[in-house]
Amino acid sequence: MFQALRWRLLSFYTGIMVAIIGTSTIAVYQFVAYNLHEQIDRELITLADAARHNLEPIKKDPNAINRKLKINFDNDGDLDIPWQDLRESNQSIEWFDADGKLIGKAGKQFSVLPFTKSFQIVQQGQLRTLTIPVYPSKVDQRNKQRLQGYVRVSESIDRLSAELNRLLRGLSLGGVISLILTVLGGLWLTRQSLMPIEQSFQRLKQFTADASHELRSPLTVIKTSVEVMQDYPDTVPANTKKLALIASATNQMTRLVEDLLLLARTDAASPTPASEWLSIPLDELLEDLVDLLQQQAEAKEITLRLDASDEVFVEGDAAQLKRLFSNLLENALQYTPIKGNVNVSIDKQERFVFVRVQDTGIGIAKEHLKLVFQRFWRADQARSRRDGGSGLGLAIAQAIAQRHGGEITISSEVGFGSCFYVRLPIDNSYFRHI
Repeated sequence: MFQALRWRLLSFYTGIMVAIIGTSTIAVYQFVAYNLHEQIDRELITLADAARHNLEPIKKDPNAINRKLKINFDNDGDLDIPWQDLRESNQSIEWFDADGKLIGKAGKQFSVLPFTKSFQIVQQGQLRTLTIPVYPSKVDQRNKQRLQGYVRVSESIDRLSAELNRLLRGLSLGGVISLILTVLGGLWLTRQSLMPIEQSFQRLKQFTADASHELRSPLTVIKTSVEVMQDYPDTVPANTKKLALIASATNQMTRLVEDLLLLARTDAASPTPASEWLSIPLDELLEDLVDLLQQQAEAKEITLRLDASDEVFVEGDAAQLKRLFSNLLENALQYTPIKGNVNVSIDKQERFVFVRVQDTGIGIAKEHLKLVFQRFWRADQARSRRDGGSGLGLAIAQAIAQRHGGEITISSEVGFGSCFYVRLPIDNSYFRHI
């Protein structure tokens, strides 16, 4: 139990840390990628602004590019940085006239891109491009500006992509290392956590209180009966009723102690090795139990039937499985009124077998269904004390089913009865050895 709880806490802790690390990694990657793209965009804007002043000379003399024309000041009096000094191996500049016809280009020659009047930075594949219109530096205030042409600058982002890939690999490696450290740290934290100890302590307190309450009644009967016989020693042979009470209370206490011991062993012990289990014919086991309880059913005029047409084998402990189904059947017979029905059926589905125990008894309220398998639990109407019952039968049945890799579920309606579904894994190895 504590091992499962430890792994559950570790999975929660690891899941939260993975979410935090993953979110942080994505945030860092996006921040760096955004800044690198912004840096390229600023370079493109600076390069385009420097190259636009060369459009008019290139229109007059296209060979000016080959002579690396430099213009430090133009007619507007601003200092212009020569575009030749800014050009890098991953950049290119293209000059177009007012009609969009290419009239000159410089820098690295990328694949030919169609000219578009998109005056914003766009990305096409591995290229980021910027196109700007060019107007005269001085304009006659009486006339509108006359478009001279366009300048398009492009820059390859291959190096940026390579940098981002290296960053991504580094972040991934860091994430893996962080995850390993998180798991190791989580293992240490879960071991040091007081939560399992607190839960175990609370459960132990509740279990001790319940067990003490259940043991008080039979012990009181024994004590009272013995005191009466001690007060009247001459009548001991005639006090057969008192002796019968002692025997009944002793039997009740003995069974209760055995039930508590079985539950304690189920909680504390590790699962029984599969090598010590046997392949058990479940249909025959149920048939024997139905035959055994038939007399008890007839005494209450209850019809007890078994529907098991196919043989089914499960792997496990025969005594425990017999205890599981006998608890369910006895529970059904106990709370089914006279002339009622208790039906048992077996249904095979792929890797599991489903055993259904259905009765026409008093039923259980919906709000109590989740409490049915709790130890010592009783509802006023659904599970009142009868015939010395200890309130552990269904808890024991569930513990045995879980120990065999199965589970028990229930559906019920007050006044119409209850239906218990037992799911157990089928043992297919039996057929491979015969």
